[in-house]
Amino acid sequence: MVRGAARQRLPRTGPASRTTGLVEKPSRKRKSRTEFALQEIMSSGGAEDDIPQGERKTVTDFCYLLDKSKQLFNGLRDLPQYGQKQWQSYFGRTFDVYTKLWKFQQQHRQVLDNRYGLKRWQIGEIASKIGQLYYHYYLRTSETSYLNEAFSFYSAIRQRSYYSQVNKEDRPELVVKKLRYYARFIVVCLLLNKMDVVKDLVKELSDEIEDYTHRFNTEDQVEWNLVLQEVAAFVEADPVMVLNDDNTIVITSNRLSETGAPLLEQGMIVGQLTLADALIIGNCNNQVKFSELTVDMFRMLQALEREPMNLASQMNKPGMQESTEKPARRENPHKYLLYKPTFSQLYTFLAAAFKELPANSVLLIYLSATGVFPSGRSDSEGPYDFGGVLTNSNRDIINGDAVHKRNQSYKEMHCLHPGDLYPFTRKPLFIIVDSSNSVAYKNFTNLFGQPLVCLLSPTAYPKALQA
Repeated sequence: MVRGAARQRLPRTGPASRTTGLVEKPSRKRKSRTEFALQEIMSSGGAEDDIPQGERKTVTDFCYLLDKSKQLFNGLRDLPQYGQKQWQSYFGRTFDVYTKLWKFQQQHRQVLDNRYGLKRWQIGEIASKIGQLYYHYYLRTSETSYLNEAFSFYSAIRQRSYYSQVNKEDRPELVVKKLRYYARFIVVCLLLNKMDVVKDLVKELSDEIEDYTHRFNTEDQVEWNLVLQEVAAFVEADPVMVLNDDNTIVITSNRLSETGAPLLEQGMIVGQLTLADALIIGNCNNQVKFSELTVDMFRMLQALEREPMNLASQMNKPGMQESTEKPARRENPHKYLLYKPTFSQLYTFLAAAFKELPANSVLLIYLSATGVFPSGRSDSEGPYDFGGVLTNSNRDIINGDAVHKRNQSYKEMHCLHPGDLYPFTRKPLFIIVDSSNSVAYKNFTNLFGQPLVCLLSPTAYPKALQA
């Protein structure tokens, strides 16, 4: 669907750096590219022969690290989105390079300012990339403490005004970087329930978009205005407010706190089964969302997490102190967040989660999707005769409604039928169906004798609650 410039070095809560030296030795190909850029950069600073060799090496090393970090970061998009192990080594290498790059620009800031012409927005861009790494590490691991690390970097960018000079340059692509930073920061704040910060960021983003659209006649004006509308609708989607005795609003959270765990009933046995993995699927038509996160997905993913720990990144003076103790490892269930997946995408992620499910563990499937009803009456009552929930299709969709062009004797193709989940009941399964056709899963058959739970949403409001 993805980490703390607020401190003087990368926080220790991220993946451990395994590097031994500060700068890797550039390859010959890299060196030639770097030296070419070096000549272009230094030409404005005086005669190239007048530049001390040490300063030349500093700029060369910085250019190499910057180029390497961009290559590794761009390679993240090529990693498989499913599977819990294939990505770890690549993420580790990327963190290593960004750790070096961040420390290097701090240690050699004066030389880089004078010889390289390092601008504050470039420092902000490095910090933003690290924030993105932490956010994506949260998505991959479900460890909420990484959200704090992402917030730490994003917050420092704002506090130190790294992007403040971008608007003075006649380069729309730099302004877009700033707008994207705001959008990512808002997502992290939403996940951390920092609603006061969200409101401030939305106002700042609105002002930035207005300035951007006024200065540059670009084709993405409508898209950025849509982003504003989405986040405003997302914030207003939950009308429930809890007030203190002094009438101040209390931010409530769906996450599990250390003291909020329910007590076990007498005679209950703990430890037989553990919730290890979850698929959270959102495919409702016209549902409030921001980015690729619907309100239903947002609430459910928090219900499967513990509250983030108060790490050093939340100190009052970021950048001055850092944690001396590593937080205790706390296992949250691994999650896949799937927004409007096709049937093949859903099945691929489901199969990957099923394959990697540990022993004595449970797989949870949360389906928040539009109901698909059978097109005609059937003489049988099998697992494909009652419809199911909608999966995405890039065709045959008009105004959010599927166009049925097939013979009514055939089953709906873009639908997750109850029978589609039968193969995965070979392992313990917990299914939650939040849909107008949740009753399709009412008679879900347990074929293999493994633990199986189905929670189905009501399909109609009680008469007493019609208003």
